[in-house]
Amino acid sequence: MKRHLPNFLTLGRIVLVPPIVILLFFPGRWPSALAAGLFLIASLTDFFDGFIARRFEWESSFGRFLDPIADKVLVTSALIMLIALDRVEAWIVMLIITREMAVSALRAVTKTWDTTLKPSPVGKLKAVFQFAAVVPLIIHYEYNIGIPVNFHVIGTVLLYIALILTIWSGLDYFFRFYREYESREGSDEF
Repeated sequence: MKRHLPNFLTLGRIVLVPPIVILLFFPGRWPSALAAGLFLIASLTDFFDGFIARRFEWESSFGRFLDPIADKVLVTSALIMLIALDRVEAWIVMLIITREMAVSALRAVTKTWDTTLKPSPVGKLKAVFQFAAVVPLIIHYEYNIGIPVNFHVIGTVLLYIALILTIWSGLDYFFRFYREYESREGSDEF
């Protein structure tokens, strides 16, 4: 049973999406804070599922398949709700979702070649900034914690950094895919 803990954490990320979305239908301070807390817990499972799987050698093909899907479902669901709440520009979300779909397609193609495009350090940094941006964007409101803190501004700045990293890592995937394609074409595998 312990061996499945990383997969349960990954599934937990998906299970937390509906409550986060429902809370965002009520965009007051308390529902937003609660939704941000749930999103933070869900995003932390992304670190812990991978750490536990690697540390105890409990990695599985199911986990490798589900983990990126859980990340995408969590982040894109929250971002789409934030568009509806007028907290995020739609074009930013469109670029992020387009990159995620394109990279997923490239990774699917390379699986048919019995290889895979592993996540790059920039891709992992992109994920950290996306998670870090969404939490304050969900909180949204200004709070005075000794000094006034505008969570919307903090989240917006982090989201622009995440967008730059999203585009950068997407281009990196395309270049690595192209190099793999060229090496296979040159070896008469096609």
